[in-house]
Amino acid sequence: MTWQAWLTLVVIVAIVVVLVRDLLSPAAAMGSGAVVLLAAGVITPAQALSGFANPAPATIAALYIVAAAISKTGALAPLVRGVLGEDRGTRSVLLRLTTPTVAASSFMNNTPIVAMLTPQVERWARVRGRSPSKFLMPLSFAAILGGVVTLMGTATNIVVSGLLESDGFAPFGFFEISRIGLPIALVGIATIVLLAPKVLPERRSPSVADDEEFRQFNMTMRVLPDIDGQTVGAAGLRHLSGVFLAQVERSGELITPVGHDTVLRTDDVLRFVGRVDQVVDLESMPGLVSTEDSQVAMLDAQQVTHYEAVVGTSSPLVGVTLRDTGFRSRYQAVVTAIHRAGQRIDAKLGDVVLQVGDTLVVIGDRDWSRRWKERSDFALIATLDAAPPVAGRRAAFTTLIVAGMVILAATGVVPLITAALLGAAAFVATRTVTPSEARTAVDFDVIITIAAAFGVAAGLHSSGLAETTAKGLIGVLGGIGGVGALAGVIIATVLLKEIITNNAAALMILPLALATAAELGLNPRTFAFGVAVAAATPFLTPIGYQTNLMVYGPGGYRFTDYLRLGIPLTVVVIVMLIVGLPILWPL
Repeated sequence: MTWQAWLTLVVIVAIVVVLVRDLLSPAAAMGSGAVVLLAAGVITPAQALSGFANPAPATIAALYIVAAAISKTGALAPLVRGVLGEDRGTRSVLLRLTTPTVAASSFMNNTPIVAMLTPQVERWARVRGRSPSKFLMPLSFAAILGGVVTLMGTATNIVVSGLLESDGFAPFGFFEISRIGLPIALVGIATIVLLAPKVLPERRSPSVADDEEFRQFNMTMRVLPDIDGQTVGAAGLRHLSGVFLAQVERSGELITPVGHDTVLRTDDVLRFVGRVDQVVDLESMPGLVSTEDSQVAMLDAQQVTHYEAVVGTSSPLVGVTLRDTGFRSRYQAVVTAIHRAGQRIDAKLGDVVLQVGDTLVVIGDRDWSRRWKERSDFALIATLDAAPPVAGRRAAFTTLIVAGMVILAATGVVPLITAALLGAAAFVATRTVTPSEARTAVDFDVIITIAAAFGVAAGLHSSGLAETTAKGLIGVLGGIGGVGALAGVIIATVLLKEIITNNAAALMILPLALATAAELGLNPRTFAFGVAVAAATPFLTPIGYQTNLMVYGPGGYRFTDYLRLGIPLTVVVIVMLIVGLPILWPL
């Protein structure tokens, strides 16, 4: 290999390591890689900036604005109200939940779909005594499956189509990917309905003593003089439903375990662990007040609401404590409890170092969700005990615009980018989404990551690394022909997309896939669809995709729970791609 190829390889390995270890944001990592290749002369300035001239980033940005309009106007309210219904068995509920979710996410961003359905699924399950863990992961996976049914179903399809076009090939047709994506989605639904009731655990328990099964939240309360001198039992704090007293802190000393006859003193700090609904109810217990009461008092008591907020992958809260981040002043809200999947948190709230997927119980004003739900700080914000959303006055208008946008793009009257920009412009022009809300809705970290990745992908070609890697791949898998090479590309994409973002994985693998197809004289389109679908179906980890993370805390899942249903679904996708692609797009 040339020195340019070696440098490009080092840069790509460095990007992967940085992303896996979460040392930089995806945009910073990918952008830095492109700058290094530019400075070394591996790529030209035009190649480094080619992503910003490609239709893909602009299309995705416009679709973010369209998704914001859908969410704001409640256009999804009929879907939210209609997917669950009566409890006629787990499989029946899963079928009613996943089928319309797949259909809806085929034509719109899946994030608002999951954001709107998650609190309603939680509420539905709690009312019926069911565990939400049986339904929330299937909800996320169904939304992911819907993304491979049409071109606009997910950003990954648009990214691969854009890079394919920049290499001189025809872009994907709107329904072209449906030939493989729709069968995968249908088999995926069947797999979820068949396996989820068996393999997904119930993350709850009828016994308070069996605390390992609880979706545990940590909350601290301060003892008031009203119950000074009373024992834990006399104060009614020993046998609470769904919550238990784990520790007592007095003058810096911990009393644990806490007995029935432990005497309480004024200003003792009591640490409770339990279900979110019961933890919130502690605030009304006589003789106790939240340790965050001084901060809560600074909010308008008549206008406050309880929220669940899941810490996102690119959140500035990751790796810091609530105290260090100045949560109260920064977010104009107060955290009263924290949940971490599979773990009990035995520290003061202000001392807990937050992690991706942590779920916070937040007290904020009634507009707090609206201000923060589109930001990267939180993967999901849901109002506790929220009623199902009601379609707003502009819901019909929003639905009409989205339908027109889909029809224009699907019939080929205009390219998808034109349809998306027209839809976004219509929403902004009619003030359905304000300019400020439109700016907030666009995840610029994703847009910059995609645009910068085009420069890195150009380096793979110009340095010769793509061709060299392709020859190596052929040497290993060439003995089993083109199908073997296709299988290698698909499996490589599946593995890479689970450790870095799916868009970045697609943009890194696609140049290698196209080079492999060229070396073997095979159909490049077959390989492109393999990369697109393999990258767009991350099922193995909660951090592999936004919707997986959104349901991680609310479902009370542990990290390995995703493998239970994710491995069978991933195998289904791989097998169907290897078998179906050569039939639909002959090699």
